[in-house]
Amino acid sequence: IDKEVLPIIKMDEPFKYRNKVQVSFSKDYKRNVVGGFYKEKTHQIIDNENCLLENETAEQIISFFKSLIKKYDIEPFDRSSNNGTIRHLLVRTGYHSKEVMVVIITKSRFIPKQNILIQELTKKFPNIVSIIHNINEGKTNMILGNKENCIYGKSYIEDTLCGLKFRISSKSFYQVNPIQTEKLYETAIRAANLTKEDNIIDAYSGIGTIGLIASKYCKSVVGVEIVKEAIINAYSNARLNNINNAKYYVDDASKFIINYSKENKADVVFVDPPRSGLDKKFVDTLLLSKPSRVVYVSCDPSSLARDLKMLKEGYEIESIQPVDMFPNTYHVETVTL
Repeated sequence: IDKEVLPIIKMDEPFKYRNKVQVSFSKDYKRNVVGGFYKEKTHQIIDNENCLLENETAEQIISFFKSLIKKYDIEPFDRSSNNGTIRHLLVRTGYHSKEVMVVIITKSRFIPKQNILIQELTKKFPNIVSIIHNINEGKTNMILGNKENCIYGKSYIEDTLCGLKFRISSKSFYQVNPIQTEKLYETAIRAANLTKEDNIIDAYSGIGTIGLIASKYCKSVVGVEIVKEAIINAYSNARLNNINNAKYYVDDASKFIINYSKENKADVVFVDPPRSGLDKKFVDTLLLSKPSRVVYVSCDPSSLARDLKMLKEGYEIESIQPVDMFPNTYHVETVTL
């Protein structure tokens, strides 16, 4: 790609930034309860009490929860025997709001000593406003199962991003580094050079973050996302912020843009796809519908490079701006206009 990459936007304090922390539970060979991360390329869980990337509130909650399941003799899940109850714990923390959600993921359809666990957790950590029980009965590497219910408080937490409030549920996609996310989205919106006449599409919209933040700079926002729960969140977030020029649809992004462009003209398309990048059908759709600007927010440089080669059939690359969203890891986000 014959375009200079701009210097990376760094993070001033590159530690303790993750607002979403998830750990797995098991027992070690001495039958002690362990909670932490999988050893690379194995199913062995390495006990962990301190991670330089996790926010401290989440670490304290995880450590306390580990002590509770020991205290009340609640069995963690054993992958080899397929016995036990507690598989994982997921903690989401609002950076500005300080609200905390705890998701207890079990193999069983009930949590032993559930009421005592709730009582102890909320007494020790009054910032916990939501406890979700998620049931994952499958033999799978996926952390969250399909069934869940709220067993304490509300089913979401709220936080502020770029001046807007967002409701975040257990399965919501929400960037894990709130400080750098503001820099990332401001970079993306600045790159788009929006006017009050622009109609924008927010593809892979998630809970609506980029589109809703951009809404005050443009005429209209149309968001599309395949995950129904995310679109429900997006509408809630639009209402929460009194935004009236944004509409959201549950659909495959490629199919949606083909149908949308038959009767409408998008001036700007924001794409923020998963690590696998854009599929060829979506790129072909962009090349056919010809929005004047495409802002591509990528979390994987290799799929970005592949997709930019395809997009060069109809577009010129104007700028490539990396943002260090995940300090102390090899991952990077990139905003390309």
